[in-house]
Amino acid sequence: MSQVDQIYCLIRKIWVAAQPEEVVRQQLLSRMVHNLGFPAAHLVLEKGLKQLPHLELQDQVVPERRGDLICFAKNIHPSHSLYPLLLVECKSIKLTPRVVHQVAGYNHFVQAHFIAVTNGQQIKTGWYNREKAEYQFVDTLPSYQELLKAVGQH
Repeated sequence: MSQVDQIYCLIRKIWVAAQPEEVVRQQLLSRMVHNLGFPAAHLVLEKGLKQLPHLELQDQVVPERRGDLICFAKNIHPSHSLYPLLLVECKSIKLTPRVVHQVAGYNHFVQAHFIAVTNGQQIKTGWYNREKAEYQFVDTLPSYQELLKAVGQH
């Protein structure tokens, strides 16, 4: 595979196949780190849900799925020093209700404070509204600091 068929991964620090969803992910990662203040050291790619530290000791059955992109933060959970702040699903297709439902379903297990889904042209960031018993979304990705400030407000 030539470098034309590959894209450099900012987080893994390796060249990876430039599949459509990978291109979306790498563009988003670059924006998150360089423009929105997300610490690269707190970003994890394609992490198996069963490998998440806060889920290892739980008695629930965790599916064999991977989170596309998870951003962790310090001191946002009383029992865990690092905890998922944001779960992102990257797609190369139109953002449909089914795609949004997929990331919400993953978050049932991950329990990140925020979820997002993007296809490179659109991004939707959401949080669970307990009063309405549904996710609410905005059509942007807030900065890392904005998300940290919003923890507990939603």
